[in-house]
Amino acid sequence: MKKRLLFSMAFTALLGSCQENRKHPKIDSPTGWEIMEVPSGASIRGLSPLTSEIIWASGSKGTWLLTLDGGKSWSTGIIDGLDSVDFRDIEGLSASTAVAVSAGQPAVIYKTTDSGKTWQKKYQGPDEAFLDGISFYKNRKGYAIGDPVDGKWMVLETIDGGESWTWLESSPSAESGEGSFAASGSTILTDSEFIWFSSGGSKSKIYRSNDGGHRWEIKETPIIQGEPSQGIFSLSKLDNNNLIAVGGDYLKPDLSQKNVIYSPELGNSWEILVGNLPNGFRSGVAYFPRHHWVIAVGTNGSDYSKDGGINWEKFSDEGFHAVSIDKSQGSIWASGAGGKIARLTY
Repeated sequence: MKKRLLFSMAFTALLGSCQENRKHPKIDSPTGWEIMEVPSGASIRGLSPLTSEIIWASGSKGTWLLTLDGGKSWSTGIIDGLDSVDFRDIEGLSASTAVAVSAGQPAVIYKTTDSGKTWQKKYQGPDEAFLDGISFYKNRKGYAIGDPVDGKWMVLETIDGGESWTWLESSPSAESGEGSFAASGSTILTDSEFIWFSSGGSKSKIYRSNDGGHRWEIKETPIIQGEPSQGIFSLSKLDNNNLIAVGGDYLKPDLSQKNVIYSPELGNSWEILVGNLPNGFRSGVAYFPRHHWVIAVGTNGSDYSKDGGINWEKFSDEGFHAVSIDKSQGSIWASGAGGKIARLTY
């Protein structure tokens, strides 16, 4: 109870401080999503908006997508002819450069430096590998997470903007039945020194390193877990200290039980705060500091919270796989099945 009170007080203080300096008019809630006309019917799970105009995306059938005008027009293609490969995460580094990671076999990482015209393979894992997502810090340093191979997680590191990748010898061990979900490419999160990634299935834990992956701490979480379809599906930062994670059971999309958890101390401990939970399974979460909303998406709709994730309200029945704030923090985007890409409206 004390932690919950401190979390609420800290977020309220942050909210009040930001509101005093707000340059934008107060808006109480989002109104929905503006669905873009996209020249693809692929399932889009990889999503990386750089600005409100420049957005990269990737998905099934080897698909990549890029808009430079806020979704009015799109360039698209198939990464290196791999039309049977599902690229479930992508990291845009600029309007010309992006790194995409596959889920399943082959377990590959590709990079483009000419706005998608050509792609070069930068990494291929072993036959047992299954990659789940990537996260970069300031374009040079990045990490990819893959399911355990022979009981050891695949934590891949790049320090040259995705040109080369190294499987860290310090990658932690996993329990039997643990994996990381590739539903939205957002089970891994990084900043200057910290790396966090989540597991699901038999156990749903947070793996945390504060020294770039050399040493790891393993944190238990109270999110729903125990079945292969359950656990954490997405991580996000609320501010410099507070983290949030969402998930649930993807086989029970309407189940609102233990599907969001919080950490007020950079992932050192996790708890469920008492309040109105998101309305079902949620595979993506992002924080929008302009309006102090947390946005969560899943296959049965979208929710928002304006008190740091304590209480949630459904604002749309549109289903999505992934949600992301652009790197300039001016817009929120979501992606889903059937080539669906949308921008948050309010």
